[in-house]
Amino acid sequence: MTMKKNNNNKDNHPSGQKPFRGDEHHAPDHTPDKYPKTGKDGKPELDLSSGKYTKVWQGPNHPGVTGNMSLELTLCGDEIVDAKTHVGYLHRGFEKLFERRLYMQVMPTCIRMCVPESDTNEYVFSQAVEELTGIEAPEKAQWLRMLALEMSRLQMLLRVVPGQGGAFGLGIGVQWGMYVRELILDLFEELTGGRVYHMYMLPGGVRGDLPEGFRQRARKAIEEVYRFARRIDDVMFNNSVFKKRAVGTGYIDPSWVDRFGIVGPNARAAGYNRDVRKDHPYLFYDQLDWEVPVLEESDIYTRARIRWMDMQVTADLIRQILDKIPEKGSFKAPTPNALNWRIPKGETYVMAEASRGEYGYYVVSDGSPYPRRIALRGPSYTHAIALLERMLIRSNIADTGAIMVSLQTCPPEIER
Repeated sequence: MTMKKNNNNKDNHPSGQKPFRGDEHHAPDHTPDKYPKTGKDGKPELDLSSGKYTKVWQGPNHPGVTGNMSLELTLCGDEIVDAKTHVGYLHRGFEKLFERRLYMQVMPTCIRMCVPESDTNEYVFSQAVEELTGIEAPEKAQWLRMLALEMSRLQMLLRVVPGQGGAFGLGIGVQWGMYVRELILDLFEELTGGRVYHMYMLPGGVRGDLPEGFRQRARKAIEEVYRFARRIDDVMFNNSVFKKRAVGTGYIDPSWVDRFGIVGPNARAAGYNRDVRKDHPYLFYDQLDWEVPVLEESDIYTRARIRWMDMQVTADLIRQILDKIPEKGSFKAPTPNALNWRIPKGETYVMAEASRGEYGYYVVSDGSPYPRRIALRGPSYTHAIALLERMLIRSNIADTGAIMVSLQTCPPEIER
């Protein structure tokens, strides 16, 4: 897919930020005396008594990425000249709780570290336990895990793709997306018994086989995904107001990708071809025919477009997986008594590609029935703190929420 490049000159923007909303005529004033000087400690020197700057706080005010944290914004007019994130309003101490849970009791807790995409937590934890114990999930179980992971990615993308338009006031796409997402959740309920939390993957395999007729019903739901993709392309991506707001806004300089540890769609929208499923294949992803979408414009519009492309790639992968899942075979390997399971001493790191990028668990066992340490490496921590603070400088305050949404962060990953 080709996209028209934004050729606006960025030389006058020290941060690499493209002109505000892609429109030079409405670009904010970037004269040097508009921005505070930096002190010896690296912090901006702000004299609020001068009347030149105004400090406002955004959040915490509601669930979701734009409300689970607080932003301390310093403005000059309506332009942000300094930003600082404040987190801690959602802290639930997941990683510490794990140390007081049996390994099987970790499962219903770890899935809450990203509520909308819980299945990635199931996989990386289960795979980590299997690596420490030498257990190998049966072939059929691995295909079923891939199905659950891609269905989880798809339902997440059905939220976030139209949600970017919703951040600018375009609500109809959100309603369409939620309808199609409900079709995927229907499939999850049929497969696992749950709609949001599934606990379908567990050490040794999965909890159950495909219900009768599931493949046909899943293929029918996938057709609705393609139909939604065409409709949202017309209504959102070709909407002049959305393009006016999204093109050129929230620019991520490609040189920041390694500096800030940017992964997933945020990196691929900046021209970096990175996907754990391709770079470090796991399960049977190397047996599927697919390509990783990559674009270069690196603004809000491009990140939304990358996720729109991801949504269709995911739908294609689900169709291939449905064709390849064996009709017969075991879906779970034998495992010890879950209430008295002592994992051998050792440590491992297991990662997977969530819809947001690399997502991994570092698991340490000391030979007791309880984990010694489980640490999450999620993309949201760096995206929503270090990167966001840098991105907001020279942005208009009206675009703050949309920039946050474009990074697709999951707040519980930050306060884990």
